[in-house]
Amino acid sequence: MNPAWSDPVLSCADAKALEARLFGGDEDKEWAAMQGAGTAVAATVVRDFREIGGFPATGRVLVLAGKGHNGGDALLATQALLEQFPAARAQVWFAAGERALRPLAWRAWRDLQHAAVGRVAKIALRKNGAEDRSAWDLCLDGIFGYQFHPPLDEATADALRRINARSDIRLRAAVDLPSGLCEMDRIEHPVFRADFTYATGVVKRPAVNPAHAASVGRLRYLDLGFFTGEAVEAKARILTARVLAPLQGLRAPESDKRAFGHLFVVGGSRNLPGSVLMAVRAALRSGVGLVTAFVPESLVPAYAARVPEAMWVGWPETPGGGLALEGGHLLRERLGRATAVVLGPGLGQEAETLAVAADMVANSPAPLVLDADALRPDIVRAGGALRVLTPHQGEFTRMLGGGDGADLLRAGRTVVVLKGRITSITRGEGVTFHSPFGGPVLARGGSGDLLAGLIGGLLAQAPGDPLAAACRGVVWHGRAADRLAQECGQTAVEVTQLLDYLPAALRDAADEH
Repeated sequence: MNPAWSDPVLSCADAKALEARLFGGDEDKEWAAMQGAGTAVAATVVRDFREIGGFPATGRVLVLAGKGHNGGDALLATQALLEQFPAARAQVWFAAGERALRPLAWRAWRDLQHAAVGRVAKIALRKNGAEDRSAWDLCLDGIFGYQFHPPLDEATADALRRINARSDIRLRAAVDLPSGLCEMDRIEHPVFRADFTYATGVVKRPAVNPAHAASVGRLRYLDLGFFTGEAVEAKARILTARVLAPLQGLRAPESDKRAFGHLFVVGGSRNLPGSVLMAVRAALRSGVGLVTAFVPESLVPAYAARVPEAMWVGWPETPGGGLALEGGHLLRERLGRATAVVLGPGLGQEAETLAVAADMVANSPAPLVLDADALRPDIVRAGGALRVLTPHQGEFTRMLGGGDGADLLRAGRTVVVLKGRITSITRGEGVTFHSPFGGPVLARGGSGDLLAGLIGGLLAQAPGDPLAAACRGVVWHGRAADRLAQECGQTAVEVTQLLDYLPAALRDAADEH
C-alpha cells in the first residue's frame, strides 16, 4: 500500500541505493540536496525552540561535525542559523579533524566561515578542556549519518559520553540520525542522545525502532522531495501533512449537514464524567455534520448547557453511575442514523456497562472507534463492522488478552492506532504508518479522548475508509499539539487547549504542500 500522503521508511542500505539513483555521483545535485537539508534543519530547529521560549538572539551553538555529507548538512544548518541571528555564535568540533573533510563538507565549512566572520571558531573536545566552561543553547550533531557502521573510535565515543552527560545544553538535535546509531537493536557503544532527530530526505529504519527511542528523541521528517516521482514500496511508512489535504479545500456551496455524516458518541459515567465531553468537543471540531451523544442521564443537563451543538440522549444509570442494560433500546432505535460510532471514553468498568458495550459492538452496522474501557478482548472482537482501536501500550496488552493480535488484523476490518512517542497505525496488510507529530505536551489525561472524538468525526464523514480516518486524525491531533507547545510551552497548558489549534494545524499543513 503506497498512499500519496505517506513516504517510505527505508533501511540504511535502501536509502543509500535511493540516493545513488537520485544523484548518480553528481556533486552539483548532492550539493543542492545538502543545501536543502541545511536550510530545513535550521528552520525546524528555530520552530522547535519555540517550545522552550525561542532561539535566543545571542544563541551559542556547538556543532559536532563529521567528515562527510552529514557534517556538511550540520555546517550548512549552522550557517542558516547564524545568518538569521546576527549576534549568535558557533563552535565547531571536527570529529576526524578539519583536514579529513570531504569536498562538499569542506565547501560547507568554508561557506560558514565566510558568512559569519568572527562568529565561528573550532573547538577541541578534550577531557578538562575549554569546552567544560562553556554552555550552549544548541548542540547540532552531524558526526555520522546513516552509513555509520561500528566500531566507534574511542575519541568520538568519549566526546559523545561527555556531551550526553552535560546538563547545560538547552536543545540537542541530530541531523538525519543520532551519531552512533545503526540498525542493530542492541548497541554497546555511546550514541548521541537527541531531543529531536531531523530525518533529512528519508526516514531511516533505526529512527522508528522503539529500542532507540531514548537516543532519537522526537522525530521530525524533513521532506526534500526525494520521493517525487519515486514509487517506493515499504512495509513502514511515515505520515506527512499531505494526509490533511482533503480537509483544506472548499466545501460545496449547496452542502447540507447530513452530507458530512452523523457521529454517535457513547460513554461517560459519574466517576469519569469529563472524558466523553472531551470526545464530543473534539468530534464537533472534525467537520462532521451531526453529533449525538449517549451519556448517563444525570450528566445531560450540564453537558447540554456546555455543548449545545451536540444532541444529548440521557441513558438510564446503574447504581454506580454507568450505562445500564435497560437503556439499550435508546441506541438500537437510532443506530441506523449513525455513519460512525465512538464507544469508550469515560465508560467505566462495571460489568453491566461492559455488557452494554459488547452488545452494541456486536450489532452495530456503522463503523466504530473503540477507546479506553471499550478496549477489551470480548468487545474489540465482537460483530463484523469496520473499526478503529486506539490503545496505548497498556491497553493494547489488555486488549490482546494474551494473544498476538493476528486474529484482529487478519480480516482487514480493524485498524489499530497504537499511541506512543511515535504513534503507529496498521490495518493488517503488513504496512505500518508512523506519525512523527505531537510530543510531551500530549502526556496528559484527556489527550486520548480528544483523539478518539477527532477520529470518530472523520470516520463519520468517510465511513468506508477507517485507515485514512485514523491516519488523518492522528496527524491532525499531533500537529495541533505541536502548535500548542510552540505557542504556550509544554508545561502550563490544559489538554483541551489543543482544540483551539486544530484550525492553525490545517492551515500550516496547506502551506507545506
